[in-house]
Amino acid sequence: MAVCLSVLVALSMTAQSRAVTVYNTDTNTWEEKVVTTPRRGGSPIKKELVDYVTNYKVGTIVVETGERRLYLVLEDGKALRYGIGVGRDGFTWSGTHRITRKAEWPGWTPPAAMRKRVPDLPAYMPGGPENPLGARALYIGSTLYRVHGTSEPWSIGQAVSSGCIRLTNDDVADLYERVKVGATIVVNH
Repeated sequence: MAVCLSVLVALSMTAQSRAVTVYNTDTNTWEEKVVTTPRRGGSPIKKELVDYVTNYKVGTIVVETGERRLYLVLEDGKALRYGIGVGRDGFTWSGTHRITRKAEWPGWTPPAAMRKRVPDLPAYMPGGPENPLGARALYIGSTLYRVHGTSEPWSIGQAVSSGCIRLTNDDVADLYERVKVGATIVVNH
């Protein structure tokens, strides 16, 4: 019995391989891909406290698309820096908006343009661990974009989305607790 328990604990602490469905922008199709991710779904880019001199107000989110980093402005010239996934070629954008809504385990309704590009997408997907929006979402103004979690932590640091800003579920849950509705978000291209 103790040996079985030891094996189960050891297996649960190692990397997991699983098949996932991902959108291939080169072929415009959904494909099965086997990926290995750490058990805790960690980002290849760790969150860290950094020096960050800026004129932005405390609580502002600054997205540096080219850097693939999101900064949450803190007091005393500091910021929390998170690794992010960003829009792929043709889906990047920039601007200044406000966070207008926050949601835990949000449902997802793919925009009409996305459903036109990918006809087999569902009209709606309820919230949950396999939902593309992940554990939390911060809605950006009147845009179709969000800062949200992902069930694909290996995509952090990549340009793979249709314009949304992705964080790991752990990181977006942390950011969600720190950001208020009404906060400014600045997205730099």
